[in-house]
Amino acid sequence: MSESPERDLSKVETGVDHNHEQQLRNVLTNTMSLSPELFERLYLSQQTRVSGELRRTFANPTPLGVLGFAVALFPLSIELMGWRSSGGADGSQTTTCSLFFGGALLWLAGAGEFLLGNTFPTIVFFTYGAHYFTYATTFVPGYGAIAYSSGGDAFKPTALFASGFGFYTLAMALLSFLFMLGALRINVVFVVVFFCATIGFGFATAANWHAALGATAISETCLVGAGAVFFVADLAGWYLGFAQIFAIMELPLPDIPVGDLSTRIKPKNRKTA
Repeated sequence: MSESPERDLSKVETGVDHNHEQQLRNVLTNTMSLSPELFERLYLSQQTRVSGELRRTFANPTPLGVLGFAVALFPLSIELMGWRSSGGADGSQTTTCSLFFGGALLWLAGAGEFLLGNTFPTIVFFTYGAHYFTYATTFVPGYGAIAYSSGGDAFKPTALFASGFGFYTLAMALLSFLFMLGALRINVVFVVVFFCATIGFGFATAANWHAALGATAISETCLVGAGAVFFVADLAGWYLGFAQIFAIMELPLPDIPVGDLSTRIKPKNRKTA
């Protein structure tokens, strides 16, 4: 059977058979395996064998979590630093952003990673999503977290509140440090995110405990430090988001380097007895 006139005309005008090109792309999409470097760029996880064809059936949830993290942390870190008179001791101006971009999107991404069998990003997205929900709802008056220790005033954190909340930020610093160690097998940018988060939560812990002691000036300085380090973590998150979108959409631009570590730090060799 002869080719249609439209197909012949397209081939004559451009010198390229676009239908054949699309068929070839479909074949490659269904048969070609991703390289370890590209896989970890797209999924922030080591490539593992999973049953079925879930990765070809469902969308990649990783950029959803990365960009949710980046959007939620961006205003919060700036508020902690006080740019353009946005200073606030808790960043509660954008509580709803933390709830929906930070908490909801990270949990949706975590559920997607769970279905695809990507263990490390599943843990990261669910726990950081829980952090965003925890942090945001702490400053929602209806939850009574602040009012409990201030005689019913939901907008006046007391020394008792600051002292106790400091242990939560310390726990988040430990969790971020653990994730930083795990990210050593992913890429440099992911390591930077968790390194900065570890330092940022450390500053936040110091800010809470100095506030509990009445050292207001030192506490405010520590909050600015926390905001600055969180801002660097946020920029790293945006960088990862750009790298993933560029790769997913196959933009005719150079790949954004993320410092692949999947081939530099080898997995532990578990020898069977």
